[in-house]
Amino acid sequence: MRARIEDLRGALLKRAQYKITRGGLLFTGGVMLVGLAAVVSANNLLFLILATMLSTLLVSGLISRLCLAGLELEFLTPEHVSAGRTFPAKVYVRNLKFWMPSFSIHVGSSVLNVGVYFPVIPGGAVIEEQVEVRFQRRGAHRQSSFSFFTKFPFGFLEKRSLVTLGRDVIVYPSIEPQPGFEDLIADLTGEIEVHYQGLGRDFYRIRPYEMFESARHVDWKATAHTGDLQVREFAREQERKVEIYLDREAPAELEETFERAIDCCAFLVWRLAQQGMSVRLRSSDFEMRAPEEGDIYTILKYLALVSPQHGKPPESPVDEASFQIVLTVSPERFEHLEWIPDRVLGPNHFPGRAGGAAKQHA
Repeated sequence: MRARIEDLRGALLKRAQYKITRGGLLFTGGVMLVGLAAVVSANNLLFLILATMLSTLLVSGLISRLCLAGLELEFLTPEHVSAGRTFPAKVYVRNLKFWMPSFSIHVGSSVLNVGVYFPVIPGGAVIEEQVEVRFQRRGAHRQSSFSFFTKFPFGFLEKRSLVTLGRDVIVYPSIEPQPGFEDLIADLTGEIEVHYQGLGRDFYRIRPYEMFESARHVDWKATAHTGDLQVREFAREQERKVEIYLDREAPAELEETFERAIDCCAFLVWRLAQQGMSVRLRSSDFEMRAPEEGDIYTILKYLALVSPQHGKPPESPVDEASFQIVLTVSPERFEHLEWIPDRVLGPNHFPGRAGGAAKQHA
């Protein structure tokens, strides 16, 4: 990702922000007092001191502006990033001014746990720093409030220049277990096991016992009949499939609930995939099975960018044999469809910030 501070001829002036420091206020007060004393007393020495102090302010502003000019920021993150999780990243700062170093440069951002400070960046040099980053919300982040700022040389003014990332950073929804999420996944996992209990365990044949096989599959009647140990062999266990439908219909007053539904959906998708299940995510404009049609990160990327919509009718399940889950802010929309009521998760089922309830039965 690349972001650039333009030179003195243009964008830097428009994007620069100024803040007077405490030292700057005291110095400005001193200038005013010296100026007043010079005018009242008509003392040439005081006028000379006043001119020196004003020159110092002008030089301070010019040098700090030159320090910020010609800096380039490159911000490298891991390939997969989720909200609410701290992860390592690298910040590269390049000084494009071959004739002048930049002094006392700070790099700040709302996503950095700790700001980065460079005492000096030599002309034409590139300096690397390891940082820890944490995004608070999902989505595509381009203007991530990155900025260069400096108080050099005298600390009277803090000059700040905003940085815009060259391309989006796609941040997945949080997959961390929020309050109640562990209870929710435990309930659903138990129901999935019950749903598939007995499936894929059909009797296949009786065959001779092989070394180190479990004794629990020994067929004692066949063993008594043949005189040799015989075991029962079963057909391969059926793959566990879960179909999750995300309802995007959400009025403006329930957008926060919709965001909790997104976090809950991402958490379920991630944990179920980790348990080796086949997960199909459906929505009004999206359908994918993982891992058959793509990896789980494709689903998480969709969840990172999805937004509420209006006017789309709810849909019925596609695979009746799979375990079905609906996440919606309006459960009543699914009352007359073929979804199983106990698995339609609405606002009361999404754990709140204060530790809301886990999954309840309708």
